[in-house]
Amino acid sequence: MNIFKPTWMIERIYNLSAKDLKAKGITTVLTDLDNTLIAWNNPDGTPELKRWISELKREGIRVIVVSNNSHSRVSKAVAGLGLEFDARALKPLTVGIKRVLRQYRLKKAETIMVGDQLLTDMVAANLSGVRGVLVKPLIETDAWNTKLNRFLELFIKRSLKKKYPELVWHKELL
Repeated sequence: MNIFKPTWMIERIYNLSAKDLKAKGITTVLTDLDNTLIAWNNPDGTPELKRWISELKREGIRVIVVSNNSHSRVSKAVAGLGLEFDARALKPLTVGIKRVLRQYRLKKAETIMVGDQLLTDMVAANLSGVRGVLVKPLIETDAWNTKLNRFLELFIKRSLKKKYPELVWHKELL
């Protein structure tokens, strides 16, 4: 079960403050795209998202999108946000995360992967050696290709709760 275990469980990505990240020695936030950073059906994002990205950038924390989506889909989604990205990351494999770590010369200890799925985001983080932050999906609906993962995650979450009762949702990084 360790392969699925997030380091932290935070209700929303926007609750990751620059202050808390810096206190944990984090300089780079790798983030999933759909239902983590933006709602899968709202590619423009929200004012809250733009404020969060601005705060992190202002404090010297880099945000990079690591998505399984196509280059054109991710490029369109982040165009107005000024974010760097890696598409076709092949999560749960380590391909995308390791590519970003190499390309930007990032230190694993200073990097986190944030995502809304255990089966893709947390597995990729754990296999890559970076800390993982599980967030609740921004909206309750999913794209068709995520629905099977959500079903399987129900069983994994139950097992994780039994093995790690301390895994609970928090408002901020503790």
